[in-house]
Amino acid sequence: MKIIINRPTRLILRIENQALIFSTNNLPGFDQMALDLNSLDQTITNPEIILTLRFYYWTGDWLSIGYHQKEIPPHWKKLLFNKEINIVRRPSGGGAVLHSGGITYALTFKKTYYKILSYEMVNNWLIKSFRELGLNLQNGYLRKSPITYNCFGTSLISDLVDQDGFKRIGSAQYRKKGAFLQHGEIQTNPSQDLWFKLFKEEAPPKINLDLTNDEIVQHLRNSFLENKSKIKFKNIGIDNKILKNFHDTDF
Repeated sequence: MKIIINRPTRLILRIENQALIFSTNNLPGFDQMALDLNSLDQTITNPEIILTLRFYYWTGDWLSIGYHQKEIPPHWKKLLFNKEINIVRRPSGGGAVLHSGGITYALTFKKTYYKILSYEMVNNWLIKSFRELGLNLQNGYLRKSPITYNCFGTSLISDLVDQDGFKRIGSAQYRKKGAFLQHGEIQTNPSQDLWFKLFKEEAPPKINLDLTNDEIVQHLRNSFLENKSKIKFKNIGIDNKILKNFHDTDF
């Protein structure tokens, strides 16, 4: 069984002392991972880039598996074979995440900004933002947990759960050459049927905020930019033509 994942094409950006905010897009998982790794590469190689932030959606139903998940259950391979799910490997750690009806964020930053953009600070931003929208979130309670097939089956202190105990946001990091890529999935309206087929348990219910995912993303973006007047932000559109190179990886 082969699952295709991508090797990113490098996009050259020449921006002085900027933090980059990418436009929201909707692409297959291979392309989304390519863009995330490309953002990380630019953060590493360009000293003028402070950080990058992306919110995005996935074209179709996708399962992203963590970097250290070397095997997948036979019934996932069957769902893949039957074209009920697509699978891509993340560079970040943790367990498998279903991307279906939710919002993904990707944040890259240099090690020098780790104290500013740690899990705690990012979660504080998310907690504040969702409280303003009417959803109360708090940190999970586990400090360490073995990698499980379902990322949303456990709640680490780096994760966020709602007032009913449902894990709503799971985050994981990947470090490379003194820089970080932090992934997070916001489960707003996961597929109940597909979640049960994958994980043999009930999915978190739909978040009832009377807002579209685009409206939630806009609020999160605006909230992130608040009180950061010393940082120059630049909005970046995404050219899909940069996403051309793929390679095969065996499990």
